Order: sequence, then C-alpha cells, then structure tokens
Amino acid sequence: MQGASSARVTRLLADWGRGNEQAREALIPVVYEELRRLARRHLWRERPDHTLQSAALVNEAYLRLVRQDAPRWQNRAHFFGVAAQLMRHILVDHARNRLAAKRGAGAPLLALDPELAPARKQEVDLVALDDALGKLANLDPQQGRVIELRFFGGLSIEETAVVLGVSPATVKREWATARAWLHRELKKEKDQEK
Repeated sequence: MQGASSARVTRLLADWGRGNEQAREALIPVVYEELRRLARRHLWRERPDHTLQSAALVNEAYLRLVRQDAPRWQNRAHFFGVAAQLMRHILVDHARNRLAAKRGAGAPLLALDPELAPARKQEVDLVALDDALGKLANLDPQQGRVIELRFFGGLSIEETAVVLGVSPATVKREWATARAWLHRELKKEKDQEK
C-alpha cells in the first residue's frame, strides 16, 4: 500500500481521530486486506494445527482498534504498528490459554524470521519469545518496539523510523542489536530447558 493509497489511509486515520465515524467505516475496506496479510504472516509462523484463523485474528485486532475513543493515529505506519502489537498480544494470549488448558503441555511453536533466527530454520516457543521481548522492552524500550514493529508488524526500516520518530540508521542499529540480544536470550532459555 503505497502512494495515494497510503495518503488516503493517513487522511482517514486523522479524520477518525477527530471523531469522524464515517472515516472509520471508510477505512475498513481500505486496510482489511493488508491486515489479513499481516495476520497470515503471524499465523504462518505458528504450528500447522493452530485453531486461530487469519480472519478471526484480523477481526479481533480490528475490534480492539475501533473500541478506542478518538485515537491519535500519526500515520499509516503507526496504525499498522499498533495492529501488529494487538495481533501479537492476541496470539500470545491464545498460546497461554492453550498451555493453561493443557496444564503446561508443549507451547505452540513459531518459526522465526530468517533475520532473527540462526542460519538453519528454527522454531521458537511463542510464549518464550513474548517473555524475551518483554525483558528486552524493560532493558531498552526502543529496541523492544523496533522488534515488535519490524518482526510482528512487518514494517520496513523507513516505516519503523517514522513510527518511532528516529532516523532509519538508528532503526538499523537498534534492529541489529535487539536481534542479537533476543537470539542469545532465547538460546539461553532453550539451554536451561535441557
């Protein structure tokens, strides 16, 4: 979604933020397919028998987005960053509930983005990833947000820079540092399980 479409989304978001309900309604068909792509990206990493479908994930995330009173969306990238964060929380809650229902049985697995994972394809426990991301956010909130926007949100370096209000070079540095930290943290956690 580039150019005029991106400008239209930003305009609709701004109008919605000013309380225009018609803008919110007009936004739905414009962003729905991109939200579906984002949801499919999240679910692609999940186990094959995952019970949550992309449409359900989009609908739940969208319901949470529209429940906000006069949100202050900065732009399209900000909106999709928040949507990605909501999808992440929905998936983690789903995983935690599944684990609780099975009294601690094996956690759902998530295949890591090649930039985040080591050279060979590796699967990561979604709950462990969320816990590690929480630790990272406590140590460095900006790095945690960069991972969330890039990995979960699928935003580009430039879009992430816009959302965070920093330069693309800063995002690249934070992305590299945060990926390395997460990789070490997840490896350490996996080694402790052995």
